[in-house]
Amino acid sequence: MAEPALRERELETARRPGAPEIATQKVEGEPRRRFRFSPIARRRWRNFKNHKLGYYSLWIFLALFGTTLLAEFIANDTPIVFSHQGQLWFPTFISYTEVELGGEFETEADYTDPFVQNLIEDAGGWIVWPVIRFSYDTIDLFIDQPAPAPPSARHLLGTDDGAKDTLARLIYGFRLSVCFGLALTAMSASIGVMVGATQGYFGGLVDLLGQRVVEIWQGLPVLFLLIILASLVEPNFFWLLGLLVLFNWIFLVGVTRAEFLKTRNFEYVKAARAMGVGNFTIMRKHVLPNATVAALTFTPFLLNGSITLLTALDFLGFGLPPGSASLGELLAQGKANIQAPWLGITGFVTLAVMLTLLIFIGEAVRDAFDPRRATAVE
Repeated sequence: MAEPALRERELETARRPGAPEIATQKVEGEPRRRFRFSPIARRRWRNFKNHKLGYYSLWIFLALFGTTLLAEFIANDTPIVFSHQGQLWFPTFISYTEVELGGEFETEADYTDPFVQNLIEDAGGWIVWPVIRFSYDTIDLFIDQPAPAPPSARHLLGTDDGAKDTLARLIYGFRLSVCFGLALTAMSASIGVMVGATQGYFGGLVDLLGQRVVEIWQGLPVLFLLIILASLVEPNFFWLLGLLVLFNWIFLVGVTRAEFLKTRNFEYVKAARAMGVGNFTIMRKHVLPNATVAALTFTPFLLNGSITLLTALDFLGFGLPPGSASLGELLAQGKANIQAPWLGITGFVTLAVMLTLLIFIGEAVRDAFDPRRATAVE
């Protein structure tokens, strides 16, 4: 008789506000659990969908970003697959030398070389190329116009001043910017929430000393540190990400600290503390969920700022190494080559569309988590 009572208590606990619903369904005499979102999560999703601009912007952004994740299969100077001597070869995943194809050099095969293509075709093989037969760093040696070349059937958006395909650089640059922004936002948010939670929950001397450290750290000149770094080592993706994380976490400290200062005085927090619950458990289970709402509404705008920051640093020449798939470098080339307007226009339009979509998504997220928009659950 104890097991049905225990089961009933578990179901009653799962029905509490904010907890995921657990539905049971009889299958051959045994109950089966099926996870459902909690009523508050469904309400937030419904509020998000009601924000039409944000909802459709999310799907457009996911479609664009998902497409760029397959950049190697869309824009590449390496075939997707080819047949040679009755076997299938996948050069996108595996590197093959020219000797393996019957050539003379032991270096990786250059598939843009007509000699390598003839080696494959003479063996009765075939080649499946990407839609764009240029990667972001492929120099077109057979271009018939001086670089930067205008748009043509060979290069739909023209080339930059290094005879590299502009459309391929846009695809790879979009992916790089979003991935960098997501990584920087996630790491900065984690550190900022942790620091703000510690200050806000304990208060007193911890909060006082923490605020002084944050103010001093916030006053450090980030651009000068980047210039010094660029003079010592060649900045790459991870160097730049690590350095910017050291300063970007500050933006979420104030929001999280304010929420913890307010929530720590609520009755349920005092009751948990009186029952002997540890500080870490109270912070994680009782206070952090309330503070997370404020942090999440700020996160999309932090992502916007991270992408803009990377673009600005690349434009100034203190970001990623030259030749990287960067929207900022493309804008810099457009500034340096006024006679080639396709460079600046394509870079600006791509960046503007990306940031506009993220802004609409951020506004929809803010509306979804706004408690004033609470509606009855259907």
